[in-house]
Amino acid sequence: MTDDLAHTLRDLIARLERLGVAYMVVGSFAALAHGRTRATQDLDLVVELSLDAIEPFIQSLPPERFYVSEDAAREAIRRQTMFNVIDTKTGWKIDLVPLKSRPFSASEFGRRRELDVLGVRVWVASIEDTIVSKLEWSKVAAGSGRQEDVRELLRLGSARLDRKYLEFWVTNLGLEGEWATVREEP
Repeated sequence: MTDDLAHTLRDLIARLERLGVAYMVVGSFAALAHGRTRATQDLDLVVELSLDAIEPFIQSLPPERFYVSEDAAREAIRRQTMFNVIDTKTGWKIDLVPLKSRPFSASEFGRRRELDVLGVRVWVASIEDTIVSKLEWSKVAAGSGRQEDVRELLRLGSARLDRKYLEFWVTNLGLEGEWATVREEP
């Protein structure tokens, strides 16, 4: 299963890079790149994809292997919401999230790092930004182990975390309650 996902990731990233589409791995696979292992059902990528780039992107995906709705992709770009690409050969679903036009998203994208995910060199959200994003998601959707992910990322990165940066975005995004919860003992 891991080999299937690595193949899907490698293939999709190569297509994005050939088209000059900047991206970063976020969510559970970003946490994985920073040392946190947890089962997940999909791969999340933030993409800097314009409406003009949708058609070339979709045309780059062989229809016998990948499924993506062009209408859903266009609507997602307009609304800055997620759309899916499904690898029909492996069954993996990739959630593509257009880069949002807000200060945190710009900062997060600017701080991405090139790291290894499943043996593939990819751009990944920094550990601090992964923590902030998981706090943000835990505010709107309970469950899925996000708070435990944050606790583990804090433990794994304790010596190298930029705490001023973390606390700036926690305050700026109104995540103080979620931050206090994950800093308490589980």
